[in-house]
Amino acid sequence: MPLRFLTAGESHGPALQVIVEGLPAGIEIDRERVDRELRRRMGGYGRGGRMKIEKDRIEWLAGVRFGKTLGSPVAMQIANIDHANWLDAMSPMGTAPEGEAARRVTRPRPGHADLAGALKYGTHDARDVFERSSARETAARTAAGALAKQLLETVGIEVTSYTVAVADVTAPPLADDAFDALLELPDDAPMRVLDESTTQAMIDAVKTAQANRDSIGGQFEVLARGVPVGLGSHAHWDRRLDGRLGGALMSIQAVKAVSVGEGVEGAARRGSEHHDPIMHAPEKGFARPSNRAGGIEGGMSNGETIRCRGWLKPLATLPRPLDSVDLVTKKPFEAVRERTDTIPIVAAGVVGEAMVAWILADELTIKFGGDSVDELKRNFEAYRRQLEEY
Repeated sequence: MPLRFLTAGESHGPALQVIVEGLPAGIEIDRERVDRELRRRMGGYGRGGRMKIEKDRIEWLAGVRFGKTLGSPVAMQIANIDHANWLDAMSPMGTAPEGEAARRVTRPRPGHADLAGALKYGTHDARDVFERSSARETAARTAAGALAKQLLETVGIEVTSYTVAVADVTAPPLADDAFDALLELPDDAPMRVLDESTTQAMIDAVKTAQANRDSIGGQFEVLARGVPVGLGSHAHWDRRLDGRLGGALMSIQAVKAVSVGEGVEGAARRGSEHHDPIMHAPEKGFARPSNRAGGIEGGMSNGETIRCRGWLKPLATLPRPLDSVDLVTKKPFEAVRERTDTIPIVAAGVVGEAMVAWILADELTIKFGGDSVDELKRNFEAYRRQLEEY
């Protein structure tokens, strides 16, 4: 059964909820690891004041008994501690307060969902829109992705990420053995990079932006190791693995571009320079000496490490706002000021991990099926033997 998840909740509402459907029965859930993913999403240098308030952790509501999935929908909830400061302005059933207490937003921020959403839904209070469009929603996605990671790990698939760039500061290329080093990075690492001098240069770029009351963008890359050949399909546009991963990463707030492998660099190369040669050895089978394709060819995984990169635009909420127009009076004003990050690049990588893990877990269940995780693993092992005997 294919996987799906739905999230609900507003940034300053009482809580975020997520319902995950399609997980096979019998997955042993490590609740501390799920909470750890939420903590990882809150970290990184350049985050704003909101992360000093929240203490994200999962309240388990349904679908898990004695630490194992039941095969029924899993329901989880993450409390918004900051809601205590918004009880009147974000009351689900109360009456809207008068004046400033309502915290109405009529001056939309360029680059945000404010204006398009207000026009689409016919509201003159953009808070009706951006409370939901806020990246706070990714906490719920991260919880769903944490479950997907634990399903993937039952068949030996691991997912991690690193920070490629902050503004114009770029990390050195990863070594072939960097995956394990990335897994070992501490959760409180200010930037998910392995080079200390690069970490400091990235921090300095953030400090410069903060001094200028501005935001900056960056790049992150997600890696998935242990993915077998054949997830995804060439047969239909909406089953191509690279297309599904690209859409999942582009759906993350503030991500404006995505590439697979060296897709961007390859556009300036000859084919003879870009494509990965194919080799075969009796003890290893088919393999590639390089991985410029990012582990995907023809819409299918090819057995190499999957690599997907996301480009994060500078955030639209600025301490020094851009020009805007009031939704009610139509007069020019500065855009609204809201609490914000300078750059949430580490968090973006963690959310990217969650989305990549989710798509891979979905493809895993599509190909190998099974009402229980033991049945899925049997099907997976049979396929692995088939590949070894090819």
